[in-house]
Amino acid sequence: MKFGERLRALIEERNITQKELANKLNIAPSTVSSYAQSTREPDFETLKMIANYFNVTTDYLLGYKPSNSNTTSQEDDLLRVFRDLSADQKEICLEQCKVFIKINQKN
Repeated sequence: MKFGERLRALIEERNITQKELANKLNIAPSTVSSYAQSTREPDFETLKMIANYFNVTTDYLLGYKPSNSNTTSQEDDLLRVFRDLSADQKEICLEQCKVFIKINQKN
């Protein structure tokens, strides 16, 4: 997945517009649009601001995974989503995951 695709997915997940993201990052809306369309890539500082805003790593945004990493993209997505939950939501999520484990152990 390209940077622009990841950025669009994050924007959609947060239910914000590209213009709102641009305002939060203090950059031009046309710049965010060009990132999302994969016609332009951010500089390092902007990349860090985007990662900070969405609470993800720059590696995640760039689609980089070290060769010695044993996590899947689904695990990375799960961790990213989990980090974005409130404390109460995290507790509920953990309890639901424990139920899934029990169900799998019975099968």
